[in-house]
Amino acid sequence: QEQLVESGGGSAQSGGSLRLSCVASGSGFSVKAMGWYRQPLGKERELVAIIHGGSFTEYSESVKGRFTISSDNAKNTAYLQMNNLRPEDTAIYFCYVQVRTEATMTQMSYDYDSWGQGTQVTVSS
Repeated sequence: QEQLVESGGGSAQSGGSLRLSCVASGSGFSVKAMGWYRQPLGKERELVAIIHGGSFTEYSESVKGRFTISSDNAKNTAYLQMNNLRPEDTAIYFCYVQVRTEATMTQMSYDYDSWGQGTQVTVSS
């Protein structure tokens, strides 16, 4: 069973930077993908960035060129470096992990989605 711990949210001025971290701890699983979604107040959750297998990355158009996702596979940790922040980046940011369980004598491995509790990012103009 995994546990996700997010850190690094907070407040920044427009044009500033913040860095988010997410650690997936525990045992009996491996990580297929890690990423970040965000949910502005009153809006639906949307993809920000995701990294598959520690290498292939995807970004939403709104953050391309400003945000960078990276990961440390040995530590099951993902980072989101957010530069040139804008007020419209204000949202709750949720860590996302695609988990693969380890196969056992009685259970085949399977995949499922895991979510962090979210961390607030506020950007003021």
